[in-house]
Amino acid sequence: MTLADTAPVRLHVPARSLVLVAGLPGAGKSTLLGTLAPDPTVVVLDSDAARGRLSARLPERTPYGLYRWLVHLLHRCDAVRVALTGPDTVVVHLPATGHRIRSGVLALARLSGREAHLLWVHAEPSEALDGQHVRGRVVRDAAFSGHAAKAGLVVDALRTGPPPGWVSARVVDRACARRGLALDK
Repeated sequence: MTLADTAPVRLHVPARSLVLVAGLPGAGKSTLLGTLAPDPTVVVLDSDAARGRLSARLPERTPYGLYRWLVHLLHRCDAVRVALTGPDTVVVHLPATGHRIRSGVLALARLSGREAHLLWVHAEPSEALDGQHVRGRVVRDAAFSGHAAKAGLVVDALRTGPPPGWVSARVVDRACARRGLALDK
């Protein structure tokens, strides 16, 4: 095994950056983000935090499907609030397989005076489904099929370079995501 096989994914993000970590549900975005070293100049926004805050206030065993919409709303509100008022670097975790979500994050970066960076964690749909089962949270078939249908197109487009407005766009596979993430400032 070489250093390249174990080295974390390095992403150069100067001050005032908004980093979108995107990919299929179950691709390894949360795993990747969980490896970031603590840094007071970086805020990482993962929907699991919003879910935790809400589930702590609900009766035990409340099915996630009943409040999923509220988790997503709270997570997006957190992203806007932190991007507008937060520290130098904001990292947002979203599937973002749809163009509207990526465009919204890009608009938020512009509005908050931040550089926009996109890191796509690529996994084949079968790998992403396995990842969902491991974490114990499986996206409904119809919703996941929609994500999967768009994801391949996004990956193909990103491999040609960053879309207009994005300073950088990078695709990493699931194995790279497991090695971790380091932000270079």
